[in-house]
Order: sequence, then C-alpha cells, then structure tokens
Amino acid sequence: MNRFDYARAGSLAEALRDGAGDDARYLAGGTNLIDLMKENVERPLRIVDINRLDLHGATELDDGGLRLGALMTNAETAYHPQVEQRFPLLASAILAGASPQLRNAATNGGNLNQRTRCYYFYDTATPCNKRDPGTGCGAIGGVNRIHAILGASPSCIATHPSDMCIALAALGAQVQVTGPEGDRTIAFADYHRLPGDEPWRDNTLRAGELVTGIDLPPDDFTSHYTYLKLRDRLSYAFALVSVAVAMKLEDGRIADARIALGGVAHKPWRRVEAEDTIRNQAPSTQAFETAASALLAGAIGQGENDFKVALARKAVVRALGQAAAGTPQSQIDKRVA
Repeated sequence: MNRFDYARAGSLAEALRDGAGDDARYLAGGTNLIDLMKENVERPLRIVDINRLDLHGATELDDGGLRLGALMTNAETAYHPQVEQRFPLLASAILAGASPQLRNAATNGGNLNQRTRCYYFYDTATPCNKRDPGTGCGAIGGVNRIHAILGASPSCIATHPSDMCIALAALGAQVQVTGPEGDRTIAFADYHRLPGDEPWRDNTLRAGELVTGIDLPPDDFTSHYTYLKLRDRLSYAFALVSVAVAMKLEDGRIADARIALGGVAHKPWRRVEAEDTIRNQAPSTQAFETAASALLAGAIGQGENDFKVALARKAVVRALGQAAAGTPQSQIDKRVA
C-alpha cells in the first residue's frame, strides 16, 4: 500500500473540494477500496472520508418513491421497514450478497461503485486492461470460469459483482450524484458501462462526482418478484448467474415484467425487448423460454465459462416461474425451490 493523504469531509462542499483530481478517492465503508489498496490495484494519493456527510437514512419522495442515502449501509437498507414492505426484491438481493459483517459496513454508494472480482484485475503480475490500460486481457484465453458471456469486448470480459445493483436495475432506480458542475440524475440503466475499448471506466460518473442517493420508483412489485442467485457455494460467494425479476399480474396475464441478470456482463444486464415478449401473456414455461432467449441473444462463452449460457437460460425461466407463482427465492434456505 502506498502513502496517501487523508481528509475527513464535514460537508458536501468539502468533499468535492478534497476529492478533486484523478488521484483522490472517496472512502465510506471501505470494504472494496481498502482491499484494492492493499493489493496495490488502487494507489490513490488522497483519501476523502465522507462518513460525516448527511447522506444516511431513507426519505419519502413526492411521487411516492423512496430515496436511499448513499451512506446507508447495506444492512440498514435491507432491513429498513419501507424497503422490506415496498421493495422486497431489493432487500432479498442485498441479503443474498456478502456476509452480515460486510453488509453492516458496506454502503449503498460503495456497492454501486465496487469493482470487478476478476482474478487478473487483482493480480498485478498479470495483464489487465482495466487495471493497466494497454496491457491486454489475461482472462481471454486464460482462466475465465467467472467471466462475461454478454456485452464483453476484446479489451475486457470482466463481470460486475454486485447483487444489489441487479435488483436496482430491475426496479428501474435512478442514481443521484453531485459534483463540481452541480447535481444530476442518472437512470440506472445508464450508470454502469460495458467495457468497449475503455474497460477501466466502470460507470458514467464524471471527474470528482459523488453519489448522494438512490431513488426507487413507486411501482408495486410486492407480490410477484424473486432474486435467484446461483453460485459455487450457498453463501459468501459471487454469482455465476443471478436473476432479478419484478412482475405484475392482472387477470391472469403479465401486465409488466422486469428482468435483470448478474454475473454475466460488465454491468447489470437488462433488455426491454426481452421483457416485451411476455407482457400481456399468460405465465407459461414457453413464454418464459422465449423471454430468456431474447435476453441472452448473442451470449457467448470464453471456454471455461461456456456453461453459463445454458445456466443463465434455465435460471431466467426458473426465476420467472417463481415470480409468477408469488414464491420468491428464500435467502435463508438458499436451495432453489
């Protein structure tokens, strides 16, 4: 770990002032940043502690939605009464991730901005365009069992590691940010990036910007939803494939459906055209298989992760069936129902 300056911000203005420049990083829970610094993947010259900022708690919005503070911990969010009652998909996804100790420390803003767990990204002795642009992607042709099958590029096949973000993508959340140029709102679908030829850019934040909150829309997906996470072991493991589904049924037909995939791309993966295939349809395996095919169109493995294509297809069908039946996947008994 390199030497760095430390500043503790008492206001947003102080945070933005001290966080200016490419060599500064904001510190909240630190559950990802500190690991990256220990591994010499991140080498900031200035750390700006933002834990004193007034970005905690949840606030009702005028349109009936809910704003989650960027400094709420994942545990506070999952167990917040409004989240449990009105956004159970989000609560379920958060509880599927990490461990209780990490959820007690990790923040919502940090979860949005956590970086890939690609082996090559963490190993500074190997090539990685995300960590060291221009050196190549060691995972292409290498050990790539956990890597992307969708949206990848010749520069990078890393995946986004978050569970929370997959649910937020399905719910159509918005991200509130502030920066030197003022405040702005980013649709969740536009927040994270595919790698393209700039894989070191994980999201669309501008220089010096800071996440201040996450807005959940007032849509009612309290009866038909699920978060299905498939992994190598039943706890404390990142997803090989995960599926978040939010659904509305009216008169025995699907009035609305949102499907997002995790563990398969550089960002939470969602295709509205796949969701359109099952709107106004009666729930059925055939309809769900059609949606899965549309969602996974163009999916391709890299050798060791070829199995993910079939696994994701089956997971989407299973998750849609759970949501339609109103029997969400349990995050306590993790065996797939």
